[in-house]
Amino acid sequence: MAEASIPVDQDEFMCPVCLDLLKDPVSVPCGHGYCKSCISGHWVQEDQKRVYSCPQCRQTFSPRSALSTNVLLAEMVKKLKKTRLQTADCSSGAGDVQCDVSTGKKLKAVKSCLVCVNSYCHNHLQQHESFFRSKKHKLTEATGRLQEMICTKHEEPLKLYCRTDQCCICYLCLMDEHKNHETVTTEAERTEKQVRAQSHYTSEYD
Repeated sequence: MAEASIPVDQDEFMCPVCLDLLKDPVSVPCGHGYCKSCISGHWVQEDQKRVYSCPQCRQTFSPRSALSTNVLLAEMVKKLKKTRLQTADCSSGAGDVQCDVSTGKKLKAVKSCLVCVNSYCHNHLQQHESFFRSKKHKLTEATGRLQEMICTKHEEPLKLYCRTDQCCICYLCLMDEHKNHETVTTEAERTEKQVRAQSHYTSEYD
């Protein structure tokens, strides 16, 4: 008799620290699961005060609890990895932007963050939004040209276009070497160039 297929929600088996599938999963006293190495690393930072916390719910524990493998979680993660490897539409192909966070088989990225300078697949994007909900991180369509969209001097997104010097700049550049220059947003400059190009094409073939 064939083994019944169990629907698995990948989000439930992601480590909140490394944002990847749990590796050597363990549970802390409050019930939340982590990679053993991730929670151990987190607790090392709390050794001095000898009060240990859960990164998710912030519940504290003292003394530090022993970490043993959660067999049920480990088995579910194993099944999930097998399912994920069989899901072709999530895997990155030629020309696709790869998720910077996923390990092993690279997954196709759906969005890129200009603040973190990382591209994320659907599942890691949800984790990213959960962690940075209170902060305004700028997301764009997945691109493999992230570094080209970041100011090399200030490490800020290039959101402005300086028409005086004909180059993309960040807001800090505007207050520095591009002060009093004619600037617009990169979106406005792109739109105007598209309109000019379309107008030129139309007049040429009228």
